[in-house]
Amino acid sequence: MTEYLLFRLYGPLAAWGDIAVGEYRPSFAHPSKSAIIGLLAAALGIRRDEEEKQKLLAESCKFAVRVDSTGVLLRDYHTTQVPSAQRGVTHYTRRSELEESDLNTILSSRDYRCDAVYTIAITMVDGSPFPLQQLASALKRPVFTLYLGRKSCPLSLPLHPQTVKAETLKEALLTMPIPDELTIIIPRGDVNVFWENEVASGVELQQTITRRDEPRSRRRWQFADRRENRGALRKEG
Repeated sequence: MTEYLLFRLYGPLAAWGDIAVGEYRPSFAHPSKSAIIGLLAAALGIRRDEEEKQKLLAESCKFAVRVDSTGVLLRDYHTTQVPSAQRGVTHYTRRSELEESDLNTILSSRDYRCDAVYTIAITMVDGSPFPLQQLASALKRPVFTLYLGRKSCPLSLPLHPQTVKAETLKEALLTMPIPDELTIIIPRGDVNVFWENEVASGVELQQTITRRDEPRSRRRWQFADRRENRGALRKEG
């Protein structure tokens, strides 16, 4: 039997960063591992500059997600004023930037998922210093504010964290039904489940993809490639 931490993510907007080039900031259709590790770290009170704790948490967690609803894609067009770069000048606040007389306009586009719903499953490697019960308690009373990928994407419902023991990921996920409040936005039929190789899924493998979302350094914002499996699961409840 394996112990799982299960919790649900829902908000009017979510953003799961993908590889970004230039002015376009895309979003994956389901959460990245780096976003989930960041959410857990925020709940525990681990700061981004605490490199060793961040690394230990990332190495301890194995992550899976049931995509209950991918939501609807929203593309937001941004215009931002920033000052020209000057040697020896550092702006520490937005007010300081806007006080400059030489301002330029930067154009960018950012993708979001609207009304997306996800069920997250976390397992820990042997010897992890982060018990699942500790994570569950932290998600109920987080130290820092939690959000869905970007700070502009707050949670709209409690995460409802719970720990369960099951033989497979499939069995664990089936213990987490869809709440009545969200049934109106959940499509009928099978849903996709994504999991890492080390997780005993119990779900038939249909595809394996590569994502660059394995946290390497929060301070330098570096990520490594990670293999992620996909399969279909029929919802119950």
